[in-house]
Formats: sequence, C-alpha cells, structure tokens
Amino acid sequence: MEESVKNEYFELLKFETVGGDPAKLRDCVDCASWLRRWLGKLGFEGEMLYPETKGAMMPPPILFAERKGDEGAPTILVYGHYDVQPTDPISEWKTPPFEPTEIDGRVYCRGSQDDKGQFFAFLCGVRDFLSGASVKPTLKVVLEGQEESGSTALEKMALSLRRKLSADVLLVCDTSAAANMRPAIIAGLRGVSHFTIRLSGANRDLHSGEYGGLAPNAAQAMSELVASLHLRDGSIAVAGFRDGIIPPEHDELRAAEISAPSKEELEADIGCEPVGGQLGRTIVQRNGFDPTIEVNGIHSGYGGPGAKTVIPCEAVAKISMRLVPGQTPRGAFEAVRTHLEANVPRGMKLSIEDYNPGAGGFRLPLSSPLFRLAEHVLCEMDSRGPVFVWDGASIPVVSAIREASGAAPLIVGWGQPEDRIHSPNESYSFAQFEKARDWARRILSALAG
Repeated sequence: MEESVKNEYFELLKFETVGGDPAKLRDCVDCASWLRRWLGKLGFEGEMLYPETKGAMMPPPILFAERKGDEGAPTILVYGHYDVQPTDPISEWKTPPFEPTEIDGRVYCRGSQDDKGQFFAFLCGVRDFLSGASVKPTLKVVLEGQEESGSTALEKMALSLRRKLSADVLLVCDTSAAANMRPAIIAGLRGVSHFTIRLSGANRDLHSGEYGGLAPNAAQAMSELVASLHLRDGSIAVAGFRDGIIPPEHDELRAAEISAPSKEELEADIGCEPVGGQLGRTIVQRNGFDPTIEVNGIHSGYGGPGAKTVIPCEAVAKISMRLVPGQTPRGAFEAVRTHLEANVPRGMKLSIEDYNPGAGGFRLPLSSPLFRLAEHVLCEMDSRGPVFVWDGASIPVVSAIREASGAAPLIVGWGQPEDRIHSPNESYSFAQFEKARDWARRILSALAG
C-alpha cells in the first residue's frame, strides 16, 4: 500500500463515529465532510442529506455523491457506512480504539474493517479505475452514519430519494470472504429487527430477607420470560413467528454447503461448541436460512463486587430477531409481542420499547447474469473461484436501497473472523484492503464494458 493511501486510511479511522451515540454527532459530521472532500477530488458532486426530525435529535448525515459518466454507460451505486460500533468494553483493547496501530501487517482500530476499511478500500479502487478507464459509468456513492444502530434516517428517506439512487447495479463491500480469503458472493442476507423489553414489579429494590418469598423478583421473572421464547431443542416457541417462510431451494443448500465451516472450525473460532439454534439442523440451515430470536443482554439488580442481597424491582432485556424471506419485520414482531404478553410472570408489568423494525431478509437467484459476471472477475483474482454464501448477518438498509434504486445488488466483501468486528481489538490487514481495492477496479471495468 502506498504511504499516501495509508495516511488517508488512518486519517479516516481517527474519527470517533459511533453513530448511535449523540455525543459523537460532531465526529460523524466531520467524517462525512472529510469523505465529501475526498470524493470531490475524484470529480464527485457531494451533498449532506438529513431527514425531517420534527424536534428529535439530528441524526448523523447521509453523504450522497455523484460523478456523471459517459452517455449510454451504466449507472453504478456504491453503498457503505462510516459509523462504527461502540468500543465497550474499553479495558479489553490492547491499543487505543481510535488510534490506528499497525502490527504485523494489520491495522488495529475501531472501524478498521467494519465498514470504514472495506468501503474506503473499495473507493480507492474506484479512484484506480477512473485513472485509466476508457468508458466511465455514472457513479453514485451513498455513505451513512447509522448502519450499526438501525439505518433509521436512510430507511426513512430511501423512497423519497428514488431519483438520486436510481441505478443499474448496487455494489456493497461490507461482508466477508470465505475461509482462507476465497472470494464469496453473497446470495442472500437475513433481515434484522430489535427491541427492548422491560419488566417492573415493586416500587424499589427490596431487602431479600424482609421481603423474600413475598415480593416478585424481576430478574427471575425476566429469565423465565426470555426462556419461554424457545423450546428445549432450541426451536422457536413463538406461535406464528415462522409463518410464510420461503424455504431454500436444493441448489441453494448445495451451494451453501461448499463454503460452510466445519463444527471444529467454528468451535476453534468462537471458543465453545456451536450448539445454538434447533437440534438436528445443519450449520448452513441454522446460520443462513433459519430465523432466530436472540437475547442480546439482560440487566437487573446488582452485579458489582461483593454481595448486595436485594430483590430487583426491574429487569431489562435487549432482543433481536434475524429474519428470512417470507417473514415481515412487523409480522414477526407482532407474533413475539403476543407471546410475551401472554407469558408475563405473576406480579410483573411488561413494556416493550425502542422497537426498530429494520428490514426483511432476501435471497437472489443464482442464475443472475450479474452473478455470472462477478464470478468471472473473481476467478481472475483467485483461481479457486468464488463460493456463494447466504449470510446469517444483516445489512438491513440494503433491502430499502434495492427497492428505491431498482438496482441489482452485488455484495462482495473481504472480512475474516480474525478481524473481530464488533469486538475489542478490531483489525483489518493490508492484504485484505488491497483485495477490496483490486475487486473494485476489476468489477467496475467489467461493468463498464
């Protein structure tokens, strides 16, 4: 990597763009402004977009930039996000989380991979392409600052931005390659929704001796309530949650198995047996084609050093759902809400807060001409050729952009498990950066014809 590119990359990483934290709004605005100037040097006209907030706090800006191409050439839309996950737990970071640090060919920093590293490497490939292309397509770039917290602004504005976003192809670099950096084309993504549930009992935390056996315990009640969401075999116990699911085709399952990690590989990666999900279902089915309901965190009572013998009066749980084609976010949520309301433990009051519907999942046909073109390009980059992956993760806003733009999505990323995205000590190697950069140059050249 050229020193000038590394300097740009490091400068971008230093912006503390935790989009879900209102205290970091200034960092998000400064980062979007930096990217606007950077794209301006390539001939892009950029603008900052904000939704109507009606008195609510201003969200991070959406950066939209466009570079007009040759008449008759295709229009290509590139999506990425400049916001990052919070750095908690900060004590586990071995280097300062917003001070990019190079160690053995890897850059350690929050956002070094997800998604600053991936999209910026792609944009560097755009720059490489433009410096030598004979036919230049119209290029559009949309970079948002809320992907990690729900993409609320962009999802609200997507349909009103139809004309701006209109394109032939949507390129996204925000996913992973297969094992050993074998290229992977994402043929499907699960959707995601999330919300908070709160149980309230007594008017204060109570002495467990004076009130033990009398007052309902919110921590115990929350444990019972979230446990009711699943049966003992790991299947989802919520009536109606799976209604309408479109099962995968045989050829999709067969293609997905090619790149699936083994049980042993997963255990080495996560440090425990991969036994989540429903018993009797394969790794591919559980991670790529089955929906989930996950408890992301439970908070109640006292968790500090020593003891504090109380009966908690309140408990909070964060819940997320990964959704598959055929499910709708609203329908899945209503099924879960009905279940929760029917299973509230005695003495507790339930409230459901912070619901974010997100977006549903999607799968793309393997026969897509765009996939065939991408396969050809990736075979030139790697003699092993690409695999097709139905990713268990989600980029919810891709569905909204796809609908608004009318573009055919092509999702190819270069992440690896050792990048530790969403965890302390996130990193991205220079080799991965250069792969993403080369992919951008090559696919743009192929699309331009």
